[in-house]
Amino acid sequence: MEETLERELLLKLKISFFELICGSRDSFSFTELLSQMLAILKPFMNADEVDFYRFEEWKQDLILEASTKKGGKEAIISPDIAAVQHAAGQRSFIMKPSFPGFEKYDLVMLMDQAGKLEGMIALQLNGSLQSSASDNFFEKVTSECGSFVQKISSLADAMAEEKRYKQLFRVTEKFHSTMDMDAVLGEIISTLKEVYPTFIYYLLLSHDHKGYEGLPVKDLEYDSENLTAMQSYVSGQIQFEDSLADRNSIMYAPLKGKQGVYGVLQVISPDSLVFPQNEVEFIKLLANTAGSALENAKLYEQSRKLIADLQLINETSHQLNTSLRLTDTMKFICGQIMKSFKAQEVGFIMIDSESDDYSVLQGSTGFFFSKHASKYIADVGRRIQREMEPLFIGDFDSEDEISSIHFRSIMGVPMIQSGDLKGFAIVLHEKPYHFAFETFKLLQSLIHHSTLAFTNSILREELEKMVVTDHLTRLYSRKYLDEKMKLSLLEDSQGTFILIDIDNFKSVNDKYGHQVGDDVLIQLARQIAKNIRGTDIGARWGGEELAIYLPGAPLEIGVMIANRLVDKVEKHTQPNVTISCGVSAWIKGQSDTTKTLFKRADQALYLAKDSGKNKVVVQKENQFDFMSTRE
Repeated sequence: MEETLERELLLKLKISFFELICGSRDSFSFTELLSQMLAILKPFMNADEVDFYRFEEWKQDLILEASTKKGGKEAIISPDIAAVQHAAGQRSFIMKPSFPGFEKYDLVMLMDQAGKLEGMIALQLNGSLQSSASDNFFEKVTSECGSFVQKISSLADAMAEEKRYKQLFRVTEKFHSTMDMDAVLGEIISTLKEVYPTFIYYLLLSHDHKGYEGLPVKDLEYDSENLTAMQSYVSGQIQFEDSLADRNSIMYAPLKGKQGVYGVLQVISPDSLVFPQNEVEFIKLLANTAGSALENAKLYEQSRKLIADLQLINETSHQLNTSLRLTDTMKFICGQIMKSFKAQEVGFIMIDSESDDYSVLQGSTGFFFSKHASKYIADVGRRIQREMEPLFIGDFDSEDEISSIHFRSIMGVPMIQSGDLKGFAIVLHEKPYHFAFETFKLLQSLIHHSTLAFTNSILREELEKMVVTDHLTRLYSRKYLDEKMKLSLLEDSQGTFILIDIDNFKSVNDKYGHQVGDDVLIQLARQIAKNIRGTDIGARWGGEELAIYLPGAPLEIGVMIANRLVDKVEKHTQPNVTISCGVSAWIKGQSDTTKTLFKRADQALYLAKDSGKNKVVVQKENQFDFMSTRE
């Protein structure tokens, strides 16, 4: 073939390639342009078939990427690349190749870039071109094809880069339009999957993460065997790890903000000897952007949590400064703690400074009034009394296998006022590590603000009780008894009144002294407290006389209690004394008052003492009944 003709043919080829690139700017596709290039080469080279093989460096394979043969399956050839390059010698093409997999081809053109093999164009020729054309012509055609492939590859990379950065801009807008950490992490993964669908991704986050369902999240432990990931987390720098055994390359990109590192993005590139450098910058930018967004979301969550904590303390302090009863106050505090901390049980325990006994304040949750609570109360109380420090247990190891209830997460905070330990609060949950350390610090602050109010409430109620309580017997005063009886006459349907007198009390004082006499009164008061209900009222009537009022109780119940007291006092007092009782009762519809009840009971008591003492007498309907039957 003449040199002039060869130049004309080459010019036509260049023009075809140029028009191909110019006509594809609006809808660029590397694979489509590659196929169109082969379609141009087929008539140009008078070939029956033209195939393009891409060289896979990691596997040292040639993969069929485009072909003029329709319906052809993807072929993978693993030739000896050194042998191929040796057969080519100093030329960029090979005529009549003999290496395995290419025997059917008449011409193979090597596509290389900077001395590095990128692929091959293999042709089956059917004309005289191979005999008439010069080697220079084949060199020029190979060069033009290589230049075209390089250009469209560069264009593909540039357009992919443009697309990636558009996505980065889009995802950055999304990052900064949400304060939800789950949404930020989910957007990272979805963006990477869209840009690099062949890569594998994991988010390595510290153990304090929660939720993130559906995301590829792994725990990043400080004692992790993955030293490269830890190095990236600690240093805040990108790290790489290449594994010949697993045939992959891994990139670790820290999710870094201005104040710290919030995790590590692990990107695995399969079938790669070295992580693709052209992808590193984009992933790095994405990770940095995500790190800043995570930091903003975390700071937003912390600020909301701080506001909620301050609101909790403020609302609680305000409530404590109201004039609520102690039980109502305790119920409110327990409710606040259970709602804010998602606790299962909350108890407030007071410590008796003299006996070191524990008492559970009313308003604590029901568990603390059960026998199973004693182990937790004793264990936490012992530690707090010994160390005078708050207690935070993430996984409590109970040796009590009998109990069906086993709380693993425990917080205990001492209630200290003016340097003295007044008691402590216990918060429980069955799951281990349920409470965060921030919750523990908030509980300390809450109890610190509440202790003074608790103490004041207890003192106030004790003072109120002292006002209506007899100092010696610890029973209610006569005035208090009178007020409660008046209220009962208005609200209840019936009631019973018992007046009690110690027989021969003057002789006790004369024989043993007034101090022993006082002790006898105290013993009688204790027997009364043991044998009446919580709603009944035991009171000191005056001198050695005591009284009991049973609201809502019929006369029979009053007589039974009076007889029981007569029997108990006779058996359990030291020195031994006896008592006499006068009983009166009322029912709705009668014109009774407190004075008439007092008067009838007093008359019955007089008759009991006058008729032998150590007995019970009932006054009803202007007659007296002697009730001497006792348990």
